[in-house]
Amino acid sequence: MTANTDLLTWMRTQCAEYEFDVRGVFRKDSKLAGWPLTADSPEDLELLLASGGHLLPLPKEPAALANIVEVSLVDFLMARLDAEPHAAGARGTERSYPDLEVSGPRFGGEYHAVDVKVAKRADEPAKRNSRFRERTQSRITLYTGNTYFKFPHLTWPGNRRPFGAYVSHLDILAVYTLVDAPERIADLELLVHPSWQIASRERSSTTREYIGAVDGIAELRAGSGVFDTEEQFYKYWRGFPFKVSKHVQSIQGRLLREQGEELARLRAAQQAAHLGPRT
Repeated sequence: MTANTDLLTWMRTQCAEYEFDVRGVFRKDSKLAGWPLTADSPEDLELLLASGGHLLPLPKEPAALANIVEVSLVDFLMARLDAEPHAAGARGTERSYPDLEVSGPRFGGEYHAVDVKVAKRADEPAKRNSRFRERTQSRITLYTGNTYFKFPHLTWPGNRRPFGAYVSHLDILAVYTLVDAPERIADLELLVHPSWQIASRERSSTTREYIGAVDGIAELRAGSGVFDTEEQFYKYWRGFPFKVSKHVQSIQGRLLREQGEELARLRAAQQAAHLGPRT
């Protein structure tokens, strides 16, 4: 078993044991009187806080709710990595790629990128018919196509290292049903796949340069995107005519000036070792 497949198996095992247990937002002031509180269980404490007005529902807004799920899941995985011998994890920033970096001898001594994607199941029609297809409400974004993905040898602002420095790229998909309850989330399903295996040929936004995943949940479960091989995925999306704005061009030029000397050294070392540069 290679380090890449070993990490994939490890991630799937951990995610199978994850439980989303965030039940609301704590509010300091409330109508509750009679301190201290006494509770016999977490469920009892939740009931006391909710009945006293200390516990507000989680937001319904998809981006805000996704951020809560992502933080909770990365916290969980960081704790599991800390307990795993010879493994290490590093959390990304809110706007960086990836959400979680995995490394250490346990996983081949190289760097692996793990990104968390959260998606709401599309609402079912009032009358379900044979043509209904279970899908995500919107297409999941895999990568930003015109920056770190398009120029994989450059370390883009906020990222720890270049996209091409990672030997594998995994996505954890958290698919949920929105419910009218304080926790908002039901039927949470975690799916783990190499990113290219769930890719589509569609952008996930009509206004932004984002690479989209397939939107059928059956396809996401199976890891059956539109590409037969990783090479086909990279050939298609690296050749896609993304818009590169003047702002992005300016950043790219600055990065090339700052990192060009280091890139030249890296390519020379790779050629000396008869290795091609990673893409």
